[in-house]
Amino acid sequence: MIREKQVSSLPGPLMLVVVPALFVADVALLVAGVRAQTPLVAIAAAIGFVVIALMTMGFFVVDPNVGVVATLFGNYQGSERRPGLWWVNPFSVKRKVSMRVRNFESNKLKVNDHDGNPIEIAAVVVWRVVDTAEAIFQVDNYDNFLHVQSEAALRNLATSHPYDAHEDGQMSLRANIAEVAEDLRKEIQARLEKAGIEIIEARISHLAYAPEIANAMLRRQQASAVIAARSKIVEGAVSMVQMALDELGKRQVVVLDEERKAAMVSNLLVVLCSEHETQPIVNAGTLYQ
Repeated sequence: MIREKQVSSLPGPLMLVVVPALFVADVALLVAGVRAQTPLVAIAAAIGFVVIALMTMGFFVVDPNVGVVATLFGNYQGSERRPGLWWVNPFSVKRKVSMRVRNFESNKLKVNDHDGNPIEIAAVVVWRVVDTAEAIFQVDNYDNFLHVQSEAALRNLATSHPYDAHEDGQMSLRANIAEVAEDLRKEIQARLEKAGIEIIEARISHLAYAPEIANAMLRRQQASAVIAARSKIVEGAVSMVQMALDELGKRQVVVLDEERKAAMVSNLLVVLCSEHETQPIVNAGTLYQ
């Protein structure tokens, strides 16, 4: 496995002094050779001009948060991350790799969740390159590799969890947003470990049932909400009835037998649990008529 290492580069400002100095010295050598009518000196000076021209090709600029990968005749020489002007062997091939934080949003994928329900899901992935050598040499195209592996991890995550939790303590895609996001980040990171990429954050950006079952699932969610609300209403109504009976018995406002208590409980539950307003009926007779 190819790991990133520091390239043997020279400071650019220094070479900006050396190269012109060599050029001046070569011009002086050429003039001396012509005056002395020495062909070998003139040929050496001409070769020197070619070498100096090649040396100018060794300059390159490194921007902040950008790495430059240098290869020489197919061999990895190293990477330069330090911003500024630098110089390396002019025959080296230099490729820039951005190390800035980037993000992308995946396509909307249609997959089946853990319960087999078709859903639509998409995610936003925040990432950056942390090893320029791995990003260039370990994968063919690290950007495309990231997109493909992220979508594969997202599909796997969607099939591992249900859209909605139907049991207490069960993790679902809709309810456990933070936990699901962390699981997604870890899975993508594991797939990109050899590509020199760090996944900073991964979150679900779109989550919905597929259109063909959306209406049915909406009715199911509404029914679940109604059942939950009814359960809370009944729980509160029973508590209020119990409190009313206890207060009547404690204060001895009226003494009720078991049959009248049952009737009172029934009436109070109807009043408290009804969806519509109840109409009071005044009993003008006795309690037992």
